[in-house]
Amino acid sequence: MLRFEVSVEDLLRSRFALSPALDLCLLLRSLAGQGQPLPRAWAARLMPAFERLRRETELDAALVLQAPQGGPNFVAPPPRGLNQTWAEDLAVIRATPLEAARHEFAATATARDPRVRAVLDSADAVSRIAEAMDQAWHELLAADWPQLRAICERDVVHRVGVIGEHGWAATIESLHPGVAWRAGGIEIGFFRGGTVRLAGDGLLLIPSAIVGHIAAQVEDPWPRTLVYRARGTAALWGEQETVPQPDALTALVGRARARLLLALDAPASTSHLARSLAMAPGAVGDHLAILRGAGLLVRARSGRSVLYRRTPLGEALVAGSG
Repeated sequence: MLRFEVSVEDLLRSRFALSPALDLCLLLRSLAGQGQPLPRAWAARLMPAFERLRRETELDAALVLQAPQGGPNFVAPPPRGLNQTWAEDLAVIRATPLEAARHEFAATATARDPRVRAVLDSADAVSRIAEAMDQAWHELLAADWPQLRAICERDVVHRVGVIGEHGWAATIESLHPGVAWRAGGIEIGFFRGGTVRLAGDGLLLIPSAIVGHIAAQVEDPWPRTLVYRARGTAALWGEQETVPQPDALTALVGRARARLLLALDAPASTSHLARSLAMAPGAVGDHLAILRGAGLLVRARSGRSVLYRRTPLGEALVAGSG
């Protein structure tokens, strides 16, 4: 069992972040057969480009570093917040000192392929691996990232709402059925690792649309971290979502507006909805205005965003359509 000892100070310092680099590493592991299997259609779409990149770039040198339980930190640097971009991650990767990278190579890589070994032993290993990762990002993940990011951003909005309404214990336990809050600590029964003290640094929570279910990071230089599957990813993975069927609702308000009402199980902005549902922002805005005018939605400003949520009437309409 893995247990995080959590103090009041830790709760005050706990925060959410997004990690493009980590999701890229998770995607590469899955495509290489080392991680959670991807949905069949998703894998079929990406596999030709993935195999070509393995032939034409130094991607195999990055793949050999992807151990099942982790990987070198320099290709997945710790994220700083919710606005993390791939460009920021790539800059950190490229700035990794060669000696630091070689220390991680020695700890994780068991390369038998002479071509891969030559890359790891080269004086420009970091830049060659960074270039391969950058090409993989642009060919394998960049096109899907806006939608995946929107799903993760909406998840954070939902979790923050749960914190405000029910507290941290309920929020932590909602991440995965195997995660429990007991006696001032977070326990994950199916992980090994003993007891880890957060020591006032807080816990980093990272939603991901690619992680299998949940993962933990307890090694420096990362903060103590839980990576969990974001809400709303079931459709990506071909799983049955526990949401009402939209048929009756579609007949009443139309397909696009029914999709929006069903998607607003947590507050979301126009841009979040547009990205996560692959709809044009202008069309989303028009539909939201009509739904709001009908008394099914309200909106409120949160920081720089305007978030929409269902009214009691909207909730009743969705519930009655199931």
